[in-house]
Amino acid sequence: MELTRRDALAALSAAGVTVGGGVLAARFDPPRADDRTSQDSGGDADADAGASLSTDLLDLLDAVAAVVYPDGVENRRAFVDAYVVGRVADRPAYREGLREAAAQLDAVARDWRDAPYADLDADTRDQLLRDLGVETADPDPEGSITDRIRFYVVNDLLFAFYSSPAGGRLVGIENPAGHPGGTESYHRPSMSPTGAESGESQ
Repeated sequence: MELTRRDALAALSAAGVTVGGGVLAARFDPPRADDRTSQDSGGDADADAGASLSTDLLDLLDAVAAVVYPDGVENRRAFVDAYVVGRVADRPAYREGLREAAAQLDAVARDWRDAPYADLDADTRDQLLRDLGVETADPDPEGSITDRIRFYVVNDLLFAFYSSPAGGRLVGIENPAGHPGGTESYHRPSMSPTGAESGESQ
């Protein structure tokens, strides 16, 4: 299964976000060798809103997506980058909440596993989320570390995938009007989320 630009646009639309096509083009089209703007900021002027998202943050989010998305998903990184950049554009409070939750997850990985979260193998990343209690946490932006990781990181990535046409096809909802339902269908058995409320923007 390959995630496409259409999937990223559909996921953002389901989240109530409208972005310029340049944001997605910068993440789905290979950069030109002489395109310094693309190399430095990830795209053209439309991508400036997401330029403050660090590579480390996007690496961590992609590493989480690799755990919670089904096996065999292609073009995952471009999809995650495009969705996250569009999701936080013009939402400084949400962007800061995401950064803090991701930083806390990374700090736990460094403390418990002596390595950044993104550098751990997939099984260890999955187990770390389980050990934190993310699987059964209540998604709450004002809650505990575990609740915030569930809200900002895990649930929003799941929302993005299953509200896209490619992800929706897995559960028979190719073009959902809003958040897809069915907690059991959200993801492979290794970590079945509960209370899957996606984090909405500020």
